[in-house]
Amino acid sequence: MSDDSAEPIKERAAAASKSPSAYVARQPIKITGSSTNIEIVQRLKTRNRSIGPLTSEIVEAVQNSRR
Repeated sequence: MSDDSAEPIKERAAAASKSPSAYVARQPIKITGSSTNIEIVQRLKTRNRSIGPLTSEIVEAVQNSRR
């Protein structure tokens, strides 16, 4: 592992009060518990989009929030 990669891991481990080894060992559990971008996109594609606000309503709300 390069020093550029190791340094953030050391900092995060220290912030979590863990050794770098213990910190890295815990990461696969976090990674496997998270959805990938592909999984998120697949879920979004299956959602019913026939209900909810119209695009024009969203644009209007954004414009009003900027005034």
